Amino acid sequence: MNFTNMERSEVLVKALPYIKKFFKKTVVIKYGGNAMINNELKKAVMTDIMLLSLVGINVVLVHGGGPEIDDYLSKMGKESKFVGGLRYTDEETMDVVQMVLAGKVNKDLVRLLESEGGKAIGLSGLDGGMICAKQYKGGELGFVGDITKINTAVIDDAINNGYIPVVATVAGGEDADHVYNINADTAAARIAAEMGAEKLILMTDIRGLLKDKDDESTLIPVVNVSEVMALKRQGIIKGGMIPKIDCCVEAVRRGVSRAHVIDGRIPHAIIIEMLSDEGVGTMFV
Repeated sequence: MNFTNMERSEVLVKALPYIKKFFKKTVVIKYGGNAMINNELKKAVMTDIMLLSLVGINVVLVHGGGPEIDDYLSKMGKESKFVGGLRYTDEETMDVVQMVLAGKVNKDLVRLLESEGGKAIGLSGLDGGMICAKQYKGGELGFVGDITKINTAVIDDAINNGYIPVVATVAGGEDADHVYNINADTAAARIAAEMGAEKLILMTDIRGLLKDKDDESTLIPVVNVSEVMALKRQGIIKGGMIPKIDCCVEAVRRGVSRAHVIDGRIPHAIIIEMLSDEGVGTMFV
């Protein structure tokens, strides 16, 4: 699609109030789903993050890596197992999670951001004691962790030195003897709250919260966190959406101004949400 110079200028003028509003504010983006697999979408995400950074918005990128972990386990002849939507993580699987998330996936994202002209630094929850955890629900999921403490000093240092922090969600145990696998949505929400972020954005493979899950035209654009329990009782919030929305609710209640569930299948969904009147997905306030 070709744009005239006038159309380009109108887009920039409309974006200016949002750029001014979010200048020097922090936005935590949880990156996952199809946008992490599809190369075209991946490039769009990196471009969006770079643009936000260049206009003075502090971006923290928190990522998962489920498909890569599944692929590596499959090559080892090990089957992935999930309980209630969370990966069962035995000791061998935890070694793979740490290697894939904090190693390959994390550094690939750093490389992609730097290929777009940015300055990025790869971190994990182990660095600087960023994420501390205890075993989740007494160990029924193996080495899956429940966050007990967040220390954002190393993230703050990265931002203050002009870097985009890219965070892999593995955590040190309270006893220092174990490393735990942390749900990336949960980690992003807690990091956003600890940093007093302006926004938390969770990228997913669905349009947002729908009144009818089979009809995207029933998107609910704005939800007050006080309405969430009623929406659960009505069956509108159910299944895999429950933990994501619970993360948004927790973030808002802990002081994050806005939390969003957006469709990462839409190219440049982050920019549409951040710098336009239109917005995408569902916003929790």
